[in-house]
Parts: sequence; C-alpha cells; structure tokens
Amino acid sequence: MWLQIGVALVEKFSYEHSQPLKFSQFKGITMYFEAVLKNKKYKVDVHEEKNTWKVSLQQEGKEWVHHEISKRDYKSAEEYVSFLFNGKSYLIDVVGQDTEYTVFTRNSFRTIKIFNDEMLLHESLKKGGGFGGASELKAGMPGKIIEIFVKPGDEVKAGKPLLIMEAMKMENEMRASSDVKIKQVRVKQGDSVESGAVLIQFES
Repeated sequence: MWLQIGVALVEKFSYEHSQPLKFSQFKGITMYFEAVLKNKKYKVDVHEEKNTWKVSLQQEGKEWVHHEISKRDYKSAEEYVSFLFNGKSYLIDVVGQDTEYTVFTRNSFRTIKIFNDEMLLHESLKKGGGFGGASELKAGMPGKIIEIFVKPGDEVKAGKPLLIMEAMKMENEMRASSDVKIKQVRVKQGDSVESGAVLIQFES
C-alpha cells in the first residue's frame, strides 16, 4: 500500500505546487518525505525516470523495500491517479492539506501525516536543528555535516552551537536545547547522515 500512497502523494504535491517537483540533492531523488500511519513511521523516496516511477519505502526499524511502476500503466487527473501494480488496478484520490492527508483506494481509506523536505527542515529549525531526547541529538532530515564545535567531555550551555549540518542547500546550526555535557560525537565533518541519525550523545 505504501507504493500507491507514495506515488499518489508525489502527484498531489506536484499538482498543488503547480510546478514540477525539484530533484533533491540527496540520492538524486525526485522527492523525499516521511510519514506516520497508525503510529508507525515511514520514509519514502520517489524517483521519476523517463519511463518509470521508482519508489523506495522503509518502515522504522526495518529494511528498505524498492518498487517500480511503468509510466505506461500510470495516469493522472486533477481528482485522482490510477495505475497498475502487480497485475492489479488502483484508482486513488488524495485529500487534505499541510501535513494531514487522507488516501482513498479500493473502497477503503487511510489517514496519514507527512513531512516533505521543506516541512522537515522547518520542524528541524524550530527545534534548534535536530530532535531527540535529553540524552542525544538526532538529525531532523537527511544532510551533510559541515562543522562540529564540540568534543567528548565538553560542557555546553543551552543555546550554544553543537554543529552545522547542510540540508536543502542551507546551513542549519544545531544548538543545545539545555545545559549538557558531551558524552560522544557520533559523526565527523563531511559525513552524510540520514533523517533520525544520532549525531551527539549527552551525559545523563
């Protein structure tokens, strides 16, 4: 089902933005977003090629699964998208706005919450550049480590910078949300990281 949802959502975003989706700097994909369905988190990469859609899906804690849809079996209209997959025909409608969407298909529907690249970056910036509990700093979206300001043993005051990560061609300064002591730095300058990767661990 996530194959259908992924393609339908990409089509929906493309239509709403009234312009082709730009290729992300990460992995050469057409679009990357994260989604939550029934309290389960998913990552979705959708890559448009000349004759196919390539969709990669990963449920949190599991391996990536890769699918492909021929454009010969894919049609779109303002109200819906339709395509063939594994010998079955799917007619899909997607309604919603911002991060809340409902996908209707095969006499059923699923409500999901999604974050595309821009939404992920916005959430990341609101949280000082990353997320995680009191014991760690995680990447809010895929990116590249540009500079690291701390090392194990350092005591850092709230609001002080920990590192800089580039995402969507923007440099995002990640700051301490509270007074912390650095236990371990899990990345080095130049590393490429995925969304959710642990960057820095703090002393308890």
